Amino acid sequence: MRPRTILLRADAPAKPSTGQPCNGCGLCCAAEPCPLGMWVSRRTRGRCAALRWQSEAGQYRCGVLTDPARHLPWLPARWAQALVRRWIAAQQGCDAELQTT
Repeated sequence: MRPRTILLRADAPAKPSTGQPCNGCGLCCAAEPCPLGMWVSRRTRGRCAALRWQSEAGQYRCGVLTDPARHLPWLPARWAQALVRRWIAAQQGCDAELQTT
């Protein structure tokens, strides 16, 4: 497989090791959307349209999780956040088997 360049902010945290807690590096979502991201982005390849940089926290976050009313307006925010956490496996550890240089 050919290496590809994925652009992220220079001040984003480095990718954690597989299985370690997510630190908001954004690499997984910038590489390709998850199933929820495919629906939100309306594409199966490339950067997820919901990926958002949070400057105050210095990390990337899922926009569907941080602003559910924008992406899932028909659901109460509390329900939407709970569903999104499950759909994107939030707090389950890094599962992006990507190599960075």
